Amino acid sequence: MLIDNHNRRINYLRLAVTDRCNLRCNYCMPSEGINFAKKEKLLSIEELYKTAEVLVDMGIDKIRITGGEPFVRKDLMILLRKLSSLPKLNDISITTNATLIGPHIKELKELSITNVNVSMDAINKKTFERITRRNQFEIVQENLIRLISEDFNVRVNFIVLDKQNEEDIIPILSLQKQYPSVVRFLEEMPFNGGSKHFNTIKWNYKKIYEHIKETYPDITKLNSPTTSTSINYKIKGHKGSFGIIPSFSRTFCGSCNRLRITALGDVISCLYGPPKTNIRELVRNGNSDKEVQNVIAEVIGSRAPTGFDAQKEHTDVFENSMTSIGG
Repeated sequence: MLIDNHNRRINYLRLAVTDRCNLRCNYCMPSEGINFAKKEKLLSIEELYKTAEVLVDMGIDKIRITGGEPFVRKDLMILLRKLSSLPKLNDISITTNATLIGPHIKELKELSITNVNVSMDAINKKTFERITRRNQFEIVQENLIRLISEDFNVRVNFIVLDKQNEEDIIPILSLQKQYPSVVRFLEEMPFNGGSKHFNTIKWNYKKIYEHIKETYPDITKLNSPTTSTSINYKIKGHKGSFGIIPSFSRTFCGSCNRLRITALGDVISCLYGPPKTNIRELVRNGNSDKEVQNVIAEVIGSRAPTGFDAQKEHTDVFENSMTSIGG
């Protein structure tokens, strides 16, 4: 079991398989993209699997595959097949923009990888295309409904962006009204490749909730796991539910159970903090499992208590894109 220096159990790994994405969301990176990593700098499939295997032996029992967009990586399914064979791994889940997942839905279901988060920041086609800078709305919508219809546990992640998509907040709730799915609203975060800097946000978790309550006053707060990052709610008469994630306000830090590893192998103990070490060379150079575990244990043993404390460890403003941090 992995216990950090604040007595928090760490059992959840967010493992990025690529820093590349086929969309160009304006809150994530500039229109021209970012300096994507060269292939040789990325963890190979074998290295990703080895990393997962070592961490599962340490007590990680949930792995979320992230990117960038994971399915940009053409050998992703090889990794997922290998991960599904780890007996102590209880949950493999994926975060995706749902543009490329379609051909893999059948096999994902066969592998029992049915927890899928779909990043979708608009339900209006024009708004979607303005934010993503790409014409992919129909395919995302088609794959999303297909996932829901085939009994995947689908959560739609919607980042609330001031003066961009707030008009879609109420309409996108139609998904959880019609289907047994979850729509989660996230506060905007400053990981946009340096294209925008801010210290406050208009649409914080309280404002998002009040906005929804104006249209749907009959809301019940749901009980959530201690480690949940979202505050979860049920609207009377709706098939699904919705949640709000205070990703900028960071109200959930006291129960954080997450560790991140980027596609380059950077180990990040807090989303708002800098990398603590790099696992790529350790795995690539043939270090023993025990040596790798010792490095990870050292990182886990020196975590910041909150995201605000972790942010102070940066020497400058945020210049990273979420696609390079790992989803």
